[in-house]
Amino acid sequence: MPNQSLLTLALVKHYDHLVEYVRRRFGNHGFAQDVVQDVCVHVMERTPKEPVRIPLALLKRISHDIAVDRCRAEDSRHAYVQSQEVLPEVASNAPCASRILSAKQELQLLAEAINALPERCRLVFIMHKIHELPQAEVASRLNISTKMVEKHLRAGMLACRTRLSRFNVL
Repeated sequence: MPNQSLLTLALVKHYDHLVEYVRRRFGNHGFAQDVVQDVCVHVMERTPKEPVRIPLALLKRISHDIAVDRCRAEDSRHAYVQSQEVLPEVASNAPCASRILSAKQELQLLAEAINALPERCRLVFIMHKIHELPQAEVASRLNISTKMVEKHLRAGMLACRTRLSRFNVL
């Protein structure tokens, strides 16, 4: 215990000197005060294993080590946290998880309904609704009348509505 009381006395006597020592090395008075406070806690919690011959030298070594540890911890925190100069004042427009799941389920139902259509009807529906081709171009490509394109589109839309309403999506 005499080693600890010797260190405690040296700490009280050289407190301001230690703060100035850390400030000169690390450039910030507030940081230096925090480090020396940590040194106080360190000295009170741990008893030196060997006799202390030069208390001020040991206190400077402990101060330096604690300051370096604090700097490293701060650097690693900054590596994981991206700071923003201005935080947004509005809530995110991103959909919530339940909305995303609901949309995925609805999309799956629509895909199933489209795949269940007869081949010609499915082609007309995909060309017009998904690829956004005009009805006249769909008719021309499939060598059918515009009226027939309209008929296939009505049938496709009815199949999609029916499929969605069956699963209470509409």
